[in-house]
Formats: sequence, C-alpha cells, structure tokens
Amino acid sequence: MKLQITRETLKDGTVREMQRLHANAHPDMKWRTEAEMAELFEQVMAQHKAGEDLWLFGYGSLIWNPAFEYVETRCVLLRGWHRRFCLKMYMGRGTIENPGLMLALDRGGACRGLAFRIAAGKLREELGLVWQREMYGGSYNARWVTLLHKGKSFKGLTFVSNHSHPRYTRELSLEQSAAMIARAHGELGTCREYLENTIAHLAELGVRDVGLMRIARALPKPAR
Repeated sequence: MKLQITRETLKDGTVREMQRLHANAHPDMKWRTEAEMAELFEQVMAQHKAGEDLWLFGYGSLIWNPAFEYVETRCVLLRGWHRRFCLKMYMGRGTIENPGLMLALDRGGACRGLAFRIAAGKLREELGLVWQREMYGGSYNARWVTLLHKGKSFKGLTFVSNHSHPRYTRELSLEQSAAMIARAHGELGTCREYLENTIAHLAELGVRDVGLMRIARALPKPAR
C-alpha cells in the first residue's frame, strides 16, 4: 500500500510509525529520541520572537506537498546554500537493497525555493508537524537563514544537510545519481517522481534548477 505524507498522516502518527518500523533496518538509519527532538525544537523557538509569524523555507518536497497550514508564500532566494541530492534513502522512496536519494541544502552557491509564512497562533502545532517529518531521522539540522524577496531580506527557518550523519553522501557523479534515482522506490513512491515533481513545481515558480534538470535528462526511459 502506497503511503502519503499529509497533515492527517503526520498528526495521527502514521508517518512516524513507518519511520519507527524502519528504525533498526540498517546501521546508517539513526533516529533522534523524543527528548532530542523536543530539545532541538525549543532551541529553535527560543530564537524566534514570541507572537510573530515564522517563515519556513522549502526547496524540495515541501514546495509541492507542504502538509501544514500557512497563510502566505513567497518565491525567495537563499544565498550560501544549494540544493543537492546528498542523502541516501532506505525508506520512503528507496529501500536497503536499492537506496534512493533525497534533496538537502549543502554549503555554497545559492538556491531558489518557496517560503511559507506560518501564523504565530498555530506555530507550535504546524511547525511541530514539519519537525516530525524532517528532523526525526537525524539527517537534517534546522537552521535560521536570511531569505531574499524583491530586494528585501527577512529571517527564515530551513533544514540543511547534517554532514555527520551516515546517510550524508559526498559528491556523486551525474551517472551515479541518475542510476540511484531511476531504480529506487518505496512506500511513498519512486525517487524519479520526487525529482520530476520538484522540477515541475520549481518551473511553476519560474525557477530552473540546472543541476536537477541535468540529472533528469540522464535518467533512462521508464519501462512501459
């Protein structure tokens, strides 16, 4: 049965249960404890002014499947970080036998994506859903960054690659990335869909990610 990440499956624990079932399946699958999750969440909230809305920067699946409530979006530029397939996936859109790749932000360059404004009154609930989705596996670190929109800058939160995590991968060749993405699939669907959805929704924002498009062109034709 194909799983979907929705606000409902995050709230009712379905996504978390999928993660829990995979927790000991591979030595590179490291999971944060509830205490660690709570501590990291409070560290982030301590750096945010109480009573103010929060901007969250999405650069991959959050763009086309946010699964949380927000009141506004902006297409923004983030400098100093670039979008890259640098996290191995052993679940969701990959398996232990055929791991996939997931996008994360890595140091250097720049990245365009979508910023979501979460209302202050719903911040803990809505950011908490994103937290379960992005932070439990340990491969991301939450980070405050500066976002640019129409010549103005503002503070936002995003998730960057955790270089100390065993699923973090150094540079892969174009051919290696394309091969892994082409064959990987899991409970959430195929890795190819993840790539193609990201490219398509970036295009709707007027964003062309040359690196992603290069990988897409290198993918073998899907079997009919």
